Parts: sequence; structure tokens; C-alpha cells
Amino acid sequence: MSETVTKERVEARLRERLAPLTLEVIDESHLHVGHGAPGAHFRVDIVSAQFFGLSRIAAQRLVYEALGDWMGGAIHACAVSARAPG
Repeated sequence: MSETVTKERVEARLRERLAPLTLEVIDESHLHVGHGAPGAHFRVDIVSAQFFGLSRIAAQRLVYEALGDWMGGAIHACAVSARAPG
């Protein structure tokens, strides 16, 4: 069985790895109960200088890489809105 990942753990990891100016993590797991897929569901809205010059997809990829070992296991799904400041 995979480990449990909480909203607080996601926030801590993203703050550590991406130094966001703003970050909102919403746990939407309760909306997906009974859908047959184990793991948490999150929505992330993040603004970080690390996204300057990156495409939307490249910025999202950095978020998924930061969540790394949790994706596809403890985290089943994560909707990401990632952008640079300004």
C-alpha cells in the first residue's frame, strides 16, 4: 500500500523545491471517492520565478517532477495551474 500524502505535505514539498511566491493546494480527494482509483486528488495553483521563460507544459512538468515519487501512487491525480510572476 502506498503512503498517505496530505495537502500539507504537498505544500511543503512544493515550497521546498520551487520556492513559490504564491501557492494554493486544494485536496479534492473527497470528490473522487468510489471512482475505483486509489490515491489522493489535488488541485495546485502556483506562481514561481522558476517558471520564467517556460511554456505552460514545461512549468507543469516541473511541478510533477517536484511531486515525483508520489505521482501515480499516493497521488492519483493533480491538476496544475503554474505560472511565472507578472
